[in-house]
Amino acid sequence: MSEIFTGSFTQQEPIPEAAIDAAVAVMRHGRLHRYNVAEGEVGETTLLEEEFAAQMGVPYCLAVSSGGYALATALRAVGVTPGDSVLTNAFTLAPVPGAIAAVGARPVYVEVTEQLTLDLDDLAQKLRAPDAAKVLMLSHMRGHLCDMDRLMEICTAAGVTVIEDCAHTMGASWNGTPSGLHGAVGCYSCQTYKHVNSGEGGLLVTSDPQIAARAIMMSGSYMLYARHRAAPPPDVFEGIKYHMPNISGRMDNLRAAILRPQLADLDRQVSRWNDRYRRLEQGLRETPGLTVVERPEQEVYVGSSFQFLLLDWSAAGVEQVLERCAQRGVELKWFGGAEPVAFTSRYDSWRYADAPQMPATDRILAGVIDMRVPLTFSLEDCDQIARIIRAEVAAAYQSQGQLPLRD
Repeated sequence: MSEIFTGSFTQQEPIPEAAIDAAVAVMRHGRLHRYNVAEGEVGETTLLEEEFAAQMGVPYCLAVSSGGYALATALRAVGVTPGDSVLTNAFTLAPVPGAIAAVGARPVYVEVTEQLTLDLDDLAQKLRAPDAAKVLMLSHMRGHLCDMDRLMEICTAAGVTVIEDCAHTMGASWNGTPSGLHGAVGCYSCQTYKHVNSGEGGLLVTSDPQIAARAIMMSGSYMLYARHRAAPPPDVFEGIKYHMPNISGRMDNLRAAILRPQLADLDRQVSRWNDRYRRLEQGLRETPGLTVVERPEQEVYVGSSFQFLLLDWSAAGVEQVLERCAQRGVELKWFGGAEPVAFTSRYDSWRYADAPQMPATDRILAGVIDMRVPLTFSLEDCDQIARIIRAEVAAAYQSQGQLPLRD
């Protein structure tokens, strides 16, 4: 009989006991708002910012309400205004172009490679245009890092400011530099399916005092910016405090309390994710018709999700694989569908932005299969999932007689 996987692809691990205790303490004293502290007390949100800044090796950190809020705030803080063009990945999730559109700017999409990273040749070509954008919002989509050394060379030469969307790369690095520290701003998500879980939340880091001060003012600090400790000194705020709009998006002390113990345990969690990722990778290698995404040696990744490619398969062939796997309990998502389903929307789904024809990207997206890898999975679960995917891809491949061609 065919084996059936019975685990849940959306079940996260419990919140750690230390985080529960810290959250209960906040609820007992009732001071949830970040600026509502007792005399001499340092609030949980302030401590979270200090600790994450130290963990990342940067002077400034701001805790906010979501990763998407961090992205939009970063755009405003680096000077993006309505009508500006902002470069970004054609392969990303909706909050990235959504943040660009939210500030009144225009997303300009860059092609994707078979490694699921930004196509640096296409980026370089777009930057040669006389009206080229001066900001790149780089999405490390699903945890895949492009050649960050080359990317920064291209952007520095063109005078382009880089904002890194690190929703899937908290704990990752390229050539020893943590993800989020290559560009001017790094933005992280603390949403349930990310690497630390407060339900919703975000973090923004930078080494630029002006960017940090603008972001703090926009987050809704009113004139309480002096209470921030992972922040520039008060004199930096003097020239901007009357000019930055209050777009309230503060993190509260309850979520910060939940996050602090999780961040302290991040390295161990990254190791556990990568153990699971490698078991899946090992189990799927050399499957006929299936391409494993190879990871470069310069990259330290976080395997909280897994992607493979069914390149040049027909839509019917891909759908057959998805259906067969689903019947055996394996939940796969596809970025090639004509209509957006859950989080699998494509660049041409976001009709608030121009979407030129991108045949190279279309070919990749038509073959991208995505799967969450929660830490509630055991290594044996990963082995079983890989066996099921391997068997069903092979069966679909064999039923077509050859590698299916695109419709």
